[in-house]
Amino acid sequence: MTAPGKHPALSSSEEAAAALAAYQRMTTVLLANCEDVGHRFAEEARKIHYLEAPERSIRGETTSEEFAALQEEGIVVFRLPVIKTGDLH
Repeated sequence: MTAPGKHPALSSSEEAAAALAAYQRMTTVLLANCEDVGHRFAEEARKIHYLEAPERSIRGETTSEEFAALQEEGIVVFRLPVIKTGDLH
């Protein structure tokens, strides 16, 4: 019997490849639909949160300290690691 949600014909390496492909598709869509604000991420996230800038999806870079401060302020942020195919070998 196969575990729920598990396809009996897929090997673990095929499952890993399929999961990676799905993750890469998801990140491609997310990145394509967000404005890249670079190092101004924390500043822009605060402006959006406090209604000082138009609401929109943004992405960028922040330090661990800035990330934690945003979360403490109740600003919803998350980190999304971008995996490059070359990183897997």
